This record gives sequence, structure tokens and C-alpha cells, in this order.
Amino acid sequence: MSTSTVWLAAALPGAPLVAGLVGLLLPPASSGDRAPARRSAVALGVAGAAVALLAALVLLVRVDGPVEAATTWVDLGGLRVTLGLRLDGVAVLVATAVAAVALAVQVYSTGYLRRGPHDDVDVDHRYPPYAAQLSLFTAAMLTVVVSGDLIMLLVGWEVMGICSYLLIAHDRRLPEAPGAAVKAFLVTRVGDVGFLLGIALLGVGAGSFRIADVLAHDYGTGTLTAACLLLLAGVAGKSAQFPLHTWLPDAMAGPTPVSALIHAATMVAAGVYAVARLFPLFERAPAALAVLGVMASVTILLGAFAATAQDDIKRVLAWSTVSQIGYMTGALAVGAPAVALFHLLTHAAFKALLFLAAGAVIHAVGTTLMSRMGGLRAGMPVTFWCMVVGLGALAGVPPLSGFWSKDGVLAAAEAAALDGTGPTAPWVGWLVWLAGLLGVAVTAWYATRLLLRTFFGATRMPLVRPHDPPASLRLPVLLLAVPAALLGLAAFVPWFADRLRVPADAATGEAVELVHLAPNLILPFVLLLVGAGVGWAGWRRDPAADPARYLGPLRPVFARAFRLDDIQHALVVRPTGALARAVRTGDELGVDGLVEGSGRAAVELGGGLAALHRAALPRAAAGVLAGALLIGLAVALIGVTS
Repeated sequence: MSTSTVWLAAALPGAPLVAGLVGLLLPPASSGDRAPARRSAVALGVAGAAVALLAALVLLVRVDGPVEAATTWVDLGGLRVTLGLRLDGVAVLVATAVAAVALAVQVYSTGYLRRGPHDDVDVDHRYPPYAAQLSLFTAAMLTVVVSGDLIMLLVGWEVMGICSYLLIAHDRRLPEAPGAAVKAFLVTRVGDVGFLLGIALLGVGAGSFRIADVLAHDYGTGTLTAACLLLLAGVAGKSAQFPLHTWLPDAMAGPTPVSALIHAATMVAAGVYAVARLFPLFERAPAALAVLGVMASVTILLGAFAATAQDDIKRVLAWSTVSQIGYMTGALAVGAPAVALFHLLTHAAFKALLFLAAGAVIHAVGTTLMSRMGGLRAGMPVTFWCMVVGLGALAGVPPLSGFWSKDGVLAAAEAAALDGTGPTAPWVGWLVWLAGLLGVAVTAWYATRLLLRTFFGATRMPLVRPHDPPASLRLPVLLLAVPAALLGLAAFVPWFADRLRVPADAATGEAVELVHLAPNLILPFVLLLVGAGVGWAGWRRDPAADPARYLGPLRPVFARAFRLDDIQHALVVRPTGALARAVRTGDELGVDGLVEGSGRAAVELGGGLAALHRAALPRAAAGVLAGALLIGLAVALIGVTS
């Protein structure tokens, strides 16, 4: 790797890292937009993301094949930890997506975290630490992307967890924010324990944590399967896959730009990217891929059905993220990492667009509840059309980006099911394919419901006069609408497809096929029309009512996501809390009681002896005489017995 390429690669995480560390030294803003600290924070945040994006674009042109630069960081008795960078087409494309979304979020935040018409107090309080934490979040994800060593990857992985905790809890006026932050931190930590053990197992087995050495090492089947399963625990936590998905909807307590960053290009994408980076290992562990396929299938449907009954617009999008990440992990499970990464890139574009457009709606009407929206199309035409593009890409409307990438996932699953292609058994392909097809119809239904409930019908807040947001919010939304609409067409460009090769694809020498123009496109499209048509028909019958009413008794079940959160609370949270209370009681009454009791006994004994010492002369003389008599009596008794 040339010196200039090394510097550019280092600038990817380095620029936002420096911006974040400097930003943490700034004092909190105290006087609104005129505060120098706020202006400095804005400049640092935007500059850090802009430099990272510029470096990524240059590397996108310069990097053709895998390049690496590394130096030994720590040598623990032959177990080497390296400090290095590893770039290839996949890494550069993902880094470009991360930096682009981060820059859009930084610019958007300058207008979103500002006092609006529905705010009683300034909403830009503590803006400097907020912007700094966004920069650190971006730097952590870019570290995961360009890392050439598993320990470096783990560092970025964990820093993202810390930053997510801080950002979700940013608005301390919201009573649910602290609990949501703690929940996100703890649930992802559960998975990260397995992720750490998996990395340790791979590194110790290979004698090095360098990713190239790990991929080249010949592990035993049992060791490799165990390591991959442990890694999947971390993937389930970070990427909000069943059963560690419960933190992601609650994370909507954070500011909407934070939701866009977490859901689009950073935290939830990290697990998919990590599996794709280590995919040659997973190919040799089909049992782990089968587990991943089951996890993905359940997650696709769980997220889709849960989204159908939500009233909060951000929670609808959050559950859609859970479902869409399931499509990516499903593609990985059937042996199509390039397709998974393609959907990761398109999802980054349209999900960032959806969250930022939803933020514009929330900024205009002052609520996140769709039951209080309606009729916004006339007053917010720019936001409306951007939301149409985003929801169309989410649902898979041709020729928008999501159509091509989701079709690639379904085609790969179909091939695995019908033709037996891929590293896993055909039943895994069947599972992913059928879940994906049903997910298409359900996604089209809830996307249609969101659009109709928000922008059509009569307004349900007559006193509100909604309008499109100011330029600082509108410009990022408009720019993100372009890749959300057109990025899927890049699959027809050989240059783009070649850069999505993972090491397994490069080893076979086969061309990467991202788009499948075949009759099997018809079935997903028909399911899309059915889902959207059913949603429109339910709304058309009574535009003032919620189409979710047709779910009947299933509606509360879907709204609570099959009550899995309650089950988790009953089986994990309550027993853990009871155990913690028991340990605390034992510590206070047992350990502390013993120590404090011995101290109190010593104090009381000393007090008694002191009282005797301070006694008057007659009492003292009587005490001495009594002691002498006792000693004499003892001596006499000893003499008699002897």
C-alpha cells in the first residue's frame, strides 16, 4: 500500500475521531445559535465527516483489489496483535456509505436540534457533546470497516456501543431516554460477550488476530463452528436480530438524526459487515450458517409484523430496520455475501432518507404519532415526495434501489432452495425464501399505511400549519433521495459489482451477479401489489380510521412484537434483579454486617473497659481484690488437682 493510500485510509476513521475528541473539550452551548461553542461543534462535526467522505471517494477510485498495511502492536508470547488497515472494494464502498450518511446527519442536526415552534425550551442544549459523540460514533464504525485486525475491529465495535448509549440518552428531558439507553447498552453487551470469546478463539487458534492470518488458518471443524456461533451472538446484538432485537425500537427515544445514523449505516450494519468480512470462515461452518438462516427468517417476519401495528412513525421505521437487516443476514446464510452487502448499501440510503424525512414531519407537527398526523401532503410537498421514494425503496417498488437489492436476496434464497446452491442445506434456503416473500407483502402493507396515515386524508391537528423544513434539514433529505432512487441501477455496472466481491468470490473467480432479470421477479412484484392494495383498500373504506384495525385480535400482539420483550423481562430481567437484590442483602447483612458488627463489639468492649478504668478508687480497689481472690482460687484448685 502506497504512503498516500495509507494516509487516506487512516483519515477515514482519523478525521471524525479527532473532531470528536476535540469536540468533547468544548463547553456546553448556553446561548443558542450565537454560542461560540455551538458554532465550533458544528464546524468540527461537519468537517470530520466531510474529510472522511472525501477520503472514501478518493479511495473508491484508487483501490482496485485488496491492499493492507500493518505493524505489530503487541506481541504476547507469539500471539500478535497488529495495528493495521485492510482495504478492498467492499470496505471502500461501505466506508463511503457510512461517511455520506454521517455527513448528512451532521448537517441535518444543525437545524433539527434547534428551538422550533412547538418547543417550550431550547432543544439544542448540550449540542457540543452531541456533535462530538456523533463524530466518535462515525469513527468507530469506520474503524470496524477498515480494520485489518480483529482486536482493532473489536475496539471500534465496543466504542459504538458506548456512543449509542450516550446518544440515545442525549435528551434528558424525555423520561424514557435513560432506560432505553441502558437497555440498548446491556442487551448488546450480552451479545458482545460471545463476540469477544469468538475473536479470542480465532486469534489463539491462528496465533494472530490479523484478519488475513485468521482467514488463512486451518481450524478444526468443532473449533470453527464454536467460534462462528459465538460471533453470531455479537451480530444478533449489534444488528438487532432475534432474540437480541428488543433494544432497537426503544432506541427511538434518541434524537431522530441519531436514529438515522444507527439504523442506516453504522451500528446495525456492523454485524452484517463483520460476517461478510469473515465469510470464508462461515462457509466452512455450515451449522453456524444454518443458525444464521433461522435467525434471519424469524427476524424478517418478526420485524415486519411488529411494524404493522405501531402508531409511532419512528417505531414503524425501527421495526422495518429489524426486518430489513434480516434480509441481509438471510442472504449471508444462503451463501450470497455480495448480495447482502448490496442490500446493506441500498438500505443505508433509503433508511437514512426515511428517518430524516420523518424527522422533518416531527419537526413540523410536534408529534411522532401517526394518529395525530394526516393531510400533510399539501403543506410539505418536498418531504412527501422524498418519503414516497424512501417507502417505495423499502417496499421494493421498481425501479427504486430496494427493488434490485431485495430481489437479489430472494433470488439467492430461491437458488439455494431449489438448486441446492450455497454452503448450507436446501431447507435453509426454503426458510429464507418463504420468509422473504411473505415479508415483501407485509412490508408493502405497512409502508402504504404509513404514507396514507401521515400525508393523506383530513388533518387531525387543525391548529398546526405544517410546512417543509428549512434548508439545513431539506438539503440532506433531497440529496439522500438520489441514491435511494438510483443506487440499485449501479448493480448493472461491472465496476460496482466487482467491488462487492468478498474473498470467497475472489477465490472462485466467478462474476458477482447482483441483479436477476428473470421470471422469478414476477412473484415478489405481485406480492408487493397485493400488500399495497390491501393497505390502500383498508384505508379507502374509512380514511379517518387506521387500517391496522383489520388485524383484529392480532393487533395488540403485533404492537407488542409478540410480547417477546415481556418474556425477556420475565425470564431474564426479573430473575437477574432478584439475584442482584439477594446478593446486595447478603453483602449488607453478611459481609458488611460481620465487619460492622465486629467493629461495634470492639467499641462496646473498649467502652466497658474504659468505664472500669475510670472507676472511683473504692470500686477499683474492690475490683483488684476480686481479681486477686479469683487468681488465688484458681491456683488453689490447680494445686489440689495436681
